[in-house]
Amino acid sequence: EVQLVESGGGLVQAGGSLRLSCAASGFTFDAWDIGWFRQAPGKEREGVSCISSHDGSTYYADSVKGRFTISRDNAKNTVYLQMNSLKPEDTAVYYCAAADGGGSYFYPLDQYEYDYWGQGTQVTVSS
Repeated sequence: EVQLVESGGGLVQAGGSLRLSCAASGFTFDAWDIGWFRQAPGKEREGVSCISSHDGSTYYADSVKGRFTISRDNAKNTVYLQMNSLKPEDTAVYYCAAADGGGSYFYPLDQYEYDYWGQGTQVTVSS
C-alpha cells in the first residue's frame, strides 16, 4: 500500500525555521515526482514546491522562492522541505504528494497531477 507520511510541523515564531519530512513507502520512490502543498483555513490548496524524478529539477511557488528548499534522499525514501524566514502567512497544513509524471507535460505545482497524498502536518507561524 502506498503511504506518504509528513512530519516536522509545529509552532514557530516569525523569522524562524522548520524542516518538514515526507517519508514514503509502497512504491518505487525515485521514479515519482514529489510535491509539497499547503492549505490554510478558508483558502484553496496551494502548490509550494516539487522535486522531479527525471532530472532532480526543483520548482517553487513565488511566495516561498528564496526561503524554502526542497531536497530528496532516495536511500531513505524521504523528501524534505526546509523552510526558513517563516512568515505568519505560511501558516497552513502542509501535505506531500506523489506523481508519476505521465503524459506529455507535467505541471509541478498543480495538485491534479498528483496521485497519492499524505495526511498533512500543521505549521503555525506566530507574529
